[in-house]
Amino acid sequence: MPRIEFARPRIVDGLWLPMVTPLHHGQVDVDGVQRLAAHYADAGVDGLIVLGTTGEGGLLTDVERLQVAAATLEAVQGAVPVIAGVGGVATHAVCEQVRRLERIDLAGYLVPPPYYLRVSDEGIAWHMRSVASHTARPLMLYNVPKRTGCAISPDLTWRLAAHPQIVALKECDAAGMRALAGQDRLDVFCGDDAAMLDHLLRGGAGIVPASAHIRPDLFVRLIQLARTGREEAARALFRQLSPLIGLLFDEPNPAPVKAALALCGLARPEVRRPLMPASKSLVARLDAAIALLPPVVAREAA
Repeated sequence: MPRIEFARPRIVDGLWLPMVTPLHHGQVDVDGVQRLAAHYADAGVDGLIVLGTTGEGGLLTDVERLQVAAATLEAVQGAVPVIAGVGGVATHAVCEQVRRLERIDLAGYLVPPPYYLRVSDEGIAWHMRSVASHTARPLMLYNVPKRTGCAISPDLTWRLAAHPQIVALKECDAAGMRALAGQDRLDVFCGDDAAMLDHLLRGGAGIVPASAHIRPDLFVRLIQLARTGREEAARALFRQLSPLIGLLFDEPNPAPVKAALALCGLARPEVRRPLMPASKSLVARLDAAIALLPPVVAREAA
């Protein structure tokens, strides 16, 4: 009999927004989630990531996590794919997160190594394969050493890419992005906002910038310029964005992003404790930086 080949699942290239979770008086603001999700889908992002670091996923209950993911899917109505972050210290708990989320139509999962334990490469590999065994959906690895205490090295990335469901990597280490450039074994997405343009100009699959919450049209434009070889124009636009990008990471994420969204009338600035709201001085600087951004730009036809 002829061999049956199964298509490898894929996560689309482009701009994936790691969406904040709006809160009101300590509770998830479901209407706010849906307004934001619809806003970013209309703005031209290629996908949404919920329940990640920027979405305060580690501070939400299991019920809230499912609530946020389901509300986002309902709001976008299939216009853009939605990925959910699943992370934690214990592998069995992360697999349980996946099991709960499997009932809704997600496009995949964003998976960091276990936090805090500083596990070995073999431990990371075991963790990722265990998570993959609980779903048929694709996984995007998430290398963010400053938060997890351990790194997914390029060598380990190559090994994990042999798994049929491990198809992408959100890379927050600039050296890792350079080491992984130009290969076709898995798609690499930039998770460091300050490095996103260089990654795009090297032909990277896409970007996952928290800063794109503010003026997503400019980030859509940045990708268009980079992809069509207009490097000089892309660098000029990135220079205009850079002051705001720096400020959005001046205090712990996502407080500055939520403060900026509040200045734009898009969401409340509330974060869940032990996170603290952005300082008054940072809010004032964010307000000034937003005012200096260029006018709204029209989206180019595909």
